Amino acid sequence: VRREREAVLCPGHGGLTRGTPGRQGDRAPLLSPALHDTWLALSLAPRGLQRTLRESLAAGHDAQSTLTTVRELARRKAAESAALASSLQAWLQGPPPAQLEASRAWLDGGPNRHFITWGESTWPPAFRGLRGMPITLYAEGDIGLLKHPQLAIVGSRNPTPTGGRIAERLAFQLAEAGVGIVSGLATGIDTCAHLGALRAQGITVAVCGRGLDEAYPSSNRRLATQIAESGLLLSEYSPGTPPQRAFFPARNRIIAALGRGTLVVEATLKSGSLITAKQALGFGREVFAVPGSIDNPLARGCHQLLREGAHLVESAADIVEILAPDLVESLADGAAIEANSPTPHSAASHPDERQLLDALDATPTSIDTLIARTGLRAADISSMLLIMELQGTVAIAPGGGYQKIRSTT
Repeated sequence: VRREREAVLCPGHGGLTRGTPGRQGDRAPLLSPALHDTWLALSLAPRGLQRTLRESLAAGHDAQSTLTTVRELARRKAAESAALASSLQAWLQGPPPAQLEASRAWLDGGPNRHFITWGESTWPPAFRGLRGMPITLYAEGDIGLLKHPQLAIVGSRNPTPTGGRIAERLAFQLAEAGVGIVSGLATGIDTCAHLGALRAQGITVAVCGRGLDEAYPSSNRRLATQIAESGLLLSEYSPGTPPQRAFFPARNRIIAALGRGTLVVEATLKSGSLITAKQALGFGREVFAVPGSIDNPLARGCHQLLREGAHLVESAADIVEILAPDLVESLADGAAIEANSPTPHSAASHPDERQLLDALDATPTSIDTLIARTGLRAADISSMLLIMELQGTVAIAPGGGYQKIRSTT
């Protein structure tokens, strides 16, 4: 698939966040009401003002100076254009009091709630160099996970039972190996991906299309609570903001940016998941797709991506084969995972894993042969091989099959 890398540098700028330290040891000082209100006003700036806003921040100006500059520009534009005057005047009045109050109340309502500003040390590293990212984020959970390598999994809101099982299984295997799973908390494939990661006791991040004060859809309220407790909920919309149709395509760009790659499992040709995949390409990310039956309308979006050059996925190992160098480097350097984070466990920590390792040598060996040698199930072997590959213990041979690449003790 043709890559379109959009490189717009966004140098750091100090800000304040709120909440408790994440797994990375990030500290989040209390955010003063005045600074909170300033950043919230900046985040709501009309589209035509955002270039000036970002240039000011990139030049090292603080939030208040930037707001003063942008407000002056807004006044000039309002005076010059009657068409723009109404919207600009509304923004110049500042965030509505009810919105300010809802945001402050939500932040005060729990110890693990955060308001993260552009350029802060807790700002997602994945956003660097990307155009169109928000300048503030609300988060609930462990903000240290924003530095963890993720894979985005998206797809139909009404998948087939098979599609749902595939999404959950792949998410489980990847999360068990230490890869974070990011999705959008929607019904269908998103839900299956989050559940798979949770079932593996792994990492999952949910990017929401409304304020974090309410779960959407309401049927996923319990799932949202689970993610907030062991993963991370994320939104660019302030608490009290109801869902709107336009918010969900906008949310997808954040999902695409956070993932080292995007996997699509069942999608129609007009699915929003294809938009996410195209956004991922624009960010220089890999795109993966699960093929399906030619009689299944939900397979047509994936087939279109495959025709355009997306990586075909039949197992989690297909994803790791492409992303392994990037993931192994991130997982090994200690920057993404701390001692209390779910990490790939030792390749020899379980008798089945030792048995599988003993069945491997430098000669490429197929999964069918490994099943015959060990008596283990194909699904279990695939999961263990995925973990071992991330650890650098085994590798996929050029002609197919797996081979041991170093001895273990």
